Amino acid sequence: MFLTINTDDPRPIYQQVADGIKELIAKGKLEEGAALPPVRQLAADLGVNLNTIATAYRELQKEGLITVKHGSGSVVASLTSTERSQDELLRPLRTALTQMVLAGLPSSKILSMAAHELRMVEKGSK
Repeated sequence: MFLTINTDDPRPIYQQVADGIKELIAKGKLEEGAALPPVRQLAADLGVNLNTIATAYRELQKEGLITVKHGSGSVVASLTSTERSQDELLRPLRTALTQMVLAGLPSSKILSMAAHELRMVEKGSK
């Protein structure tokens, strides 16, 4: 699994890890049922505290993206069985859009950026 940590990124490291795994799932590089590295191994590979990775895995589990089986590891959950409401799915998008508006970006630029990112995610999943 290819993840990197950016020390200049304002997001906490656990969030960078969780977001990186989400991106790998969205792009199809981590498919349903794929095993994630053990917490200790990923922490060692990234040079971070194992509690950081455990927090990232808990966040992903809360979102229904992975299933954690204590003692036997974590796997990517079935995406079709993830019962998430439309409001739940839109919440992070609203947050990102709000940040862009507050940063002073015009609507046309926001739409262009969103369309570009969607194309990148779709391209990675094919």
